[in-house]
Amino acid sequence: MAADRLAADVVVVGAGPVGLMLAGELARAGVDVVLLEKRHAPNHESRASTLHARTMEILDSRGLLPDFGSPPAEPRGHFGGVPLDLTLPSTHPGQWKVQQTKTEAVLEEWALALGAELKCGHELVAVGEAGDRVEAEAVGRDGVLRLRCRYLVACDGENSTVRRLLGAGFPGQDAGRELLRADVDGIDVPNRRFERLERGLAIAARRPDGVTRVMVHEFGSSARERTADASFEEIATVWKRVTGEDISGGTPLWVNAFGDASRQLTRYRHGRVLFAGDAAHQQMPIGGQALNLGIQDAFNLGWKLALCLGGEAGDELLDTYHTERHAVGRRVLANIRAQAQMLLGDRTVEPLRAVLGELIGQEGVRAHLAGMISGLDVRYDVGGPAHPLLGARMPHTVLHAGRRRLHPAQLLRTGRGVLLDLRGGDPAGPPDGWAGRVSAVAVLPQDPGPLHGAGRVLLRPDGHVAWVGEDMRDEGLRAALVRWFGPPADR
Repeated sequence: MAADRLAADVVVVGAGPVGLMLAGELARAGVDVVLLEKRHAPNHESRASTLHARTMEILDSRGLLPDFGSPPAEPRGHFGGVPLDLTLPSTHPGQWKVQQTKTEAVLEEWALALGAELKCGHELVAVGEAGDRVEAEAVGRDGVLRLRCRYLVACDGENSTVRRLLGAGFPGQDAGRELLRADVDGIDVPNRRFERLERGLAIAARRPDGVTRVMVHEFGSSARERTADASFEEIATVWKRVTGEDISGGTPLWVNAFGDASRQLTRYRHGRVLFAGDAAHQQMPIGGQALNLGIQDAFNLGWKLALCLGGEAGDELLDTYHTERHAVGRRVLANIRAQAQMLLGDRTVEPLRAVLGELIGQEGVRAHLAGMISGLDVRYDVGGPAHPLLGARMPHTVLHAGRRRLHPAQLLRTGRGVLLDLRGGDPAGPPDGWAGRVSAVAVLPQDPGPLHGAGRVLLRPDGHVAWVGEDMRDEGLRAALVRWFGPPADR
C-alpha cells in the first residue's frame, strides 16, 4: 500500500463545526493547518439546529454572519422543557435557528479560503508524540497518509478515535435513557414543544421547507446498546404509542437516537495533543448546548495555539485552555443532566417542574439560567485584582470611535488583543513590545452601564477582559500582557 507524507503546524482531526472553527482560527493567524476527516463527502444530516447568543457574537467577531443570511431568531428557549426567555444584552439575544449543514458549509468555506487544507476520506489509525512533534497515520482510499505536526487537536466527536488511541481518561455515566429523533418529509402532525403526554415526551417542529423534526421518548424505557442508528420503523412505532399518530407513511431524511450519557475528559490537554468539542465532553444535546459548547472550545483554543506556534507566547498558555474550558464544560454537563431528568423522567418529576416554573418567573432566576444556556455568563479566572468586568466577555454596548458606531465583536476582527481607552480622544499606542499582538483603540460607550468607572480595558482575542485600570504604567497591565500575549518583543 502506498504511503504519502504530510507535515503541518497543526493537524485537526474531524471536520465538523468544531474542527472547522478551529482550523479557520488557526489559518487566519498564518498557521499551516490540515483537517483530517474520515467522511468522503459533506454531512447532510443536520443534527444540531440552534446557535446561541454567545456563538453568534463569536461568528460576528470573525465577520461571518453575513454568510448565514437571515436565520430566524427565537427569544424563547427552555430549561428541561419549561419555557424560558433567553433574552439578555447581546447583539444577537435569544437563539438562532441554523441547520448544522449550513454552519459547516460557512465554516468550511472560510477555513479553506484562509489556507486550511482538508483531507477527506482519511481515517486515523495511529497517533503519538515523538520528541517535539506528533506523528500520526491515517488510511484512505489511496493508501496510508503519514502526518507529522507540532500539535494535533481532536475534534472527532463523542466516539473520538484520538481519545481511544491515547487511552485518555473519560469518566462519567453511560446512557440510561434516550430520545429517538428523525427529520421526516411528507407528514402532517401538530407542532409540539416538549409535550408531556401520558406515555411519554413528544416534540415536533415543522420547518419552512415542509420537513418535520420529531423526537420521542417513552417513559420508563431504557437506552439500548446500539451498533447502528435507530430505524425509522422503531421511531414510528414509539411515536404512535406515545401520541396515537401514524407517521409511518413519511419519508425519513435521517434518523438517530441519542442518550443521556454524561462524560468529560480528565484533561483536555495531553502534551501536544488537545481535545475540543464532543471529543472532550459527551452530553445529551439538550437546548442546542453541545454544538455551541464545542465551537466556544475552539474559539478559546485557536488564538492561544496560534500565539504559541508563532513564538510570541510560551507553551504554558495552552494549559489555560484546559483550566478554562474544562470548568465551563463541567458546568454545562451538570445543567444538561438536570434538564435530562426533567425531560425524560416520568410523572414523578412533575412537582419539580412546577417549582421550577414558578422560580423562572423571578427575573434573577430567569437571567441566571439564560446566561448559563446562552454562554453569555462565562467568566474566566484571568488573575489580577477583583473587578466586576475581569474575566467576563466585554459587555454588550454601543461604542463610538469618532463618527463610527461599533460593538465589541467588531473590535476583535483583527484576531489580536485590544487595549480600549474608554474615555475617547486619541489613545496611547500599544504598550512597547506588544504592538504586533495588541491594538489600541479609543472609544466612548454610548451607555457606560457595566463599564462605568473603567478607564482602560484590555481584551483578549476572544473578547474576555484581562485587565481593567487607568494607568498605562500599571504593573497589573504588564502582568496581564505577559500572561496572555507572552513577553515583550525585543526592541
